[in-house]
Amino acid sequence: MRAHFVRHEFSRHGHETFAIGTVQAGTEEIWFRDGVERVGPGGLVVIHPEEVHTGTAPDRGGWRYRVLYPAGEVMAGLGGTRGTPRFRERVTYAADLARLFVRAHTATETEDALTAETSVRLALAALLHRHGTVRAEEPARRLRGRHTAMAREILQVRMVDPPSLEELAAEVGVGPFTLLRSFRDAYGLPPHALLIQLRVRAARRLLERRLPPGEVAAEVGFFDQAHLTRHFRRAVGVPPGAYQRAACGVQDRTSPGAR
Repeated sequence: MRAHFVRHEFSRHGHETFAIGTVQAGTEEIWFRDGVERVGPGGLVVIHPEEVHTGTAPDRGGWRYRVLYPAGEVMAGLGGTRGTPRFRERVTYAADLARLFVRAHTATETEDALTAETSVRLALAALLHRHGTVRAEEPARRLRGRHTAMAREILQVRMVDPPSLEELAAEVGVGPFTLLRSFRDAYGLPPHALLIQLRVRAARRLLERRLPPGEVAAEVGFFDQAHLTRHFRRAVGVPPGAYQRAACGVQDRTSPGAR
């Protein structure tokens, strides 16, 4: 994704994947649960999967940036070992890495799939090698989220007709307040807010398959296209139609036989 925002403020949200971006102009202010980061030109910011955050411009100039969304499995493969890749610092300034990242991102817009994927992986590997670690998953971490994982799966499957909080809690065998607390600990969001994120993510996938936005809204459980647009723009930064045009344009340029 490449964008220029002036007044837009992202809602609190997380991503299924890593979000790794560089600011090319202006300043972005990003809220995290444990503090606020400001990222200026040349800064690389790494947001881990499911890390709740927002984004806004602290001044009138806004910010212009590029961002890639590599899956955790891709990052783990680059690390050469099993475990979850982590980065010691969310924001780093390294001119050579920023240039490498911009070249890789540009390749996704202009080059064939082989060239683009190679460029992206080389850039991600360089970032991981210099600033990342690979941490083996702790047994306690695997066990801690059992109820929240079950509840999340229910919301994923039933996003068009979701249960009430009491029904959801009963289905996973805990009380409503316990489930709320577990969700905030695991995701930084209550169940209804996570449901919106799941719907937006599903909408992105359907838009990338070229389904009309009105049809997408119904498929993922939004009331109508306006309801989809409001939440989609707050989370992604652009309306569904603009996202679809950009995403499908990149697919066309990088698909086999496009050249």
